Amino acid sequence: MAHESTYKPSTGFERWLDARLPIPRLMYDQFGVFPMPRNVNYLWTFGAILMFLLATQIATGIVLAMHYQPTVDGAFNSIEKIMRDVNWGWLLRYAHAVGASMFFFAAFVHMFRGLYYGSYKAPREILWMLGVLILVLMIATAFMGYSLVWGQMSFWAVTVITNLFTSLDTLIPGLGTMLVEWIWGGFAVGEPTLNRLFALHYLFPFLIAGVVILHVWALHIPGSNNPTGVDIKTKSDTLPFHPYFTIKDGFAVLLFCILFGAFLFYAPNYLGHSDNYIPADPLVTPAHIVPEWYFLPFYAILRVIPDKLMGVLALFGAIVVLFLVPWLDTSRIRSVSYRPIFKWFFWLFVICCIALGYFGSQAPEGWKLLWGRICTIYYFAFFLIIMPVVGLIEKPRRLPGSITESVLGKPSASAVGGAA
Repeated sequence: MAHESTYKPSTGFERWLDARLPIPRLMYDQFGVFPMPRNVNYLWTFGAILMFLLATQIATGIVLAMHYQPTVDGAFNSIEKIMRDVNWGWLLRYAHAVGASMFFFAAFVHMFRGLYYGSYKAPREILWMLGVLILVLMIATAFMGYSLVWGQMSFWAVTVITNLFTSLDTLIPGLGTMLVEWIWGGFAVGEPTLNRLFALHYLFPFLIAGVVILHVWALHIPGSNNPTGVDIKTKSDTLPFHPYFTIKDGFAVLLFCILFGAFLFYAPNYLGHSDNYIPADPLVTPAHIVPEWYFLPFYAILRVIPDKLMGVLALFGAIVVLFLVPWLDTSRIRSVSYRPIFKWFFWLFVICCIALGYFGSQAPEGWKLLWGRICTIYYFAFFLIIMPVVGLIEKPRRLPGSITESVLGKPSASAVGGAA
């Protein structure tokens, strides 16, 4: 949101720097006095939580990389060495592993909040698409990081997921096989694969950080959305980011750290798989191959479709459709709070995603396979049918006249004057 700068350098050095590289002015304008809607709730603090978690992942990852050995013979043992011999190595390793789960949990809450309050609608389409791109990069980064453990489950997860590209052989004979062998660096998952995944896993977090900067930039052009979805109309609708929202975000980060710490210190392996404490063995296949919990909804979509190529297309389609959300939703109203019909479909969608996560962790058979397919159909129907159709036929509730009215129960002074 464009607003006139009120920054005034107070020292000679600040005036000199401001004329040449106005970083203090940028920070003051964008993170000091930046106008925020006064009615945003604690769901908006997950942006700050995600930035904290990204910094944590990068910091712990850099130190872990100094001790990790990306070789078939040394990968598993190097992690055990980190856990046992490196000073505070157990804390770094568990913080990185648990931090990945916390990162995805916060990202999912952040995205569901965006869906509920219509934060993808104009003029925030690019903001939403950059957010989905960050999710894609997170998925790629986490998958590559999971492989570095070089335990039984991670090894076979890499083997199964990379083998999905062989489905392209049905379109162009030999294309999929050639692509898989290129990814592997040979004819099976081995040391070249491990080296490539390690290099990319180290690189991608910095790429994510770059896209996050674009994401924040795209946010600060139109400004933040709010629970009503009503645009800012007067100065009384806003509060400066500091100190009101810096304190609010800081408090939320501290509360989130309690959840983070509960898993980190009391149940660090709860969200992982015990088979990853068994060294990778290409001759022994686990009875049931499952990825980390944050991949399970997409994994369920892949497995409930019997045709391999169609399953892969559905898997990628489940992510691609997220990029199209700003144009699939035909409603004039941003916030689901004021959409009585669509609200039911939204909460059913949330339940559907949680159910897909459960079905992804189970063997695809019997009633679980049937309900997995029903949930998969609803997942795509929500975006491709429900969003466009309900937006056209639904009669929304009356919106408040302004953000101030939604908070104080009365319109702002300028709004009253305008009405008069």
